[in-house]
Amino acid sequence: MEAAAVSVVDKLKSFAKSTQDFASAVFRNREVSNRRNPIEILKRLQRESFSDIMKLRDRQEKLERALAFYKSSKGSPFQETSTHVRGEFDAVGALLMIGTIDESKRNAIERAIRTGIDSRLTFETTIREKDTLVVEFVGSERGQKSILGSPLSLAKVLYAANISDWCSAVAIPVGGRCRDVAVPTSSREERGLTDYSSFGPPLLNQLNGSGIAVMVKKSNIVACLAQFVSALPPHSGSVLYCFGTFGQVVCHLSSNTKLSILGIHKMANLSRQQPRLAAMSLPFSFLQRSGHPQASLVESCFLDGPLAMTLESELDESKKIGGWVETNIASPEYLKWAITMSDTSEDDFGWGLSLGGLLRGPRKWNRFQVESFLNFNVGKKCKLQPGLLYVMDEGATQFPALIFRTSWSL
Repeated sequence: MEAAAVSVVDKLKSFAKSTQDFASAVFRNREVSNRRNPIEILKRLQRESFSDIMKLRDRQEKLERALAFYKSSKGSPFQETSTHVRGEFDAVGALLMIGTIDESKRNAIERAIRTGIDSRLTFETTIREKDTLVVEFVGSERGQKSILGSPLSLAKVLYAANISDWCSAVAIPVGGRCRDVAVPTSSREERGLTDYSSFGPPLLNQLNGSGIAVMVKKSNIVACLAQFVSALPPHSGSVLYCFGTFGQVVCHLSSNTKLSILGIHKMANLSRQQPRLAAMSLPFSFLQRSGHPQASLVESCFLDGPLAMTLESELDESKKIGGWVETNIASPEYLKWAITMSDTSEDDFGWGLSLGGLLRGPRKWNRFQVESFLNFNVGKKCKLQPGLLYVMDEGATQFPALIFRTSWSL
């Protein structure tokens, strides 16, 4: 009897164990099938990534609150960016292959080459995301007799405002030049050894005092109109104010070729029997009549009117060819011209070749020069340019010169 009871208990244990194994196998197969189901996999990944997403969102909210607090704590319009400081040092030296120097040769040399040192310090900041304020100080300029320079002096104050995608305006209280308001025709600025090898006529470098300008873009045409005013030194007890109107139209003939027509018309107002006012003070009144006994006598006269045309084409990122011609309304028989080819890269070796001169009349050469230079970039902050220049001035003065130019930027 006891043996029969033990046998029954063993059978019950065996049946319970087999039932447990069967249930475990069923649940294991179900779990494996759930894991292999794509929908179940996506649900599981969503649950796992939810916590990570919430953590990232919390960090983003903390960063946005910190930026909002920083902006609200600043009351200056310069809060959106910092001021960028750029220092430039440009030195040009020449070894003249010429004998004795007389007055005519000295004038020919000074017209061809401006040696010396250019040093300037520029502060540039962005206002309201689109506008730019530029302040420039100059320590020395090329063409001076001494290279020691002078203390820094204020040379330019410029404010450029982008009104919209097709209109912008520029105000220059101090140190305005035509180049500051002209439409840029090159993707990057390039400089040769002389003024003739630059991609632009000499009128762009004229100093015109204070000015305002408006630039308008429409399709493939860009136009600029500017007005300058400056006070010249007194002459015979009179005060001379110079007013210059600058205009430029640039037409994009293709994606890489641009044609530009530009000029400036200068008039002088000579005010007699009137003391000179302080800087940036100009007398102007439409209520005062010229017949008044105390009214000053004002005379207007034409000063200058250079006109120019440029054509530039960028063959690729480094190769460029272009030329310009410039004449003057006062003396249309004089014609300045230059043709320049260059292959300069920011990271490699380059070269440049320029032909230029001055014509006086249809068959008389007043000046002709040939310039070639090599370009070596030493890093991104230094540039070395050795070159050779040959000048014929007035048909009698001819001389070659070895020129070396180096420039640094900080």
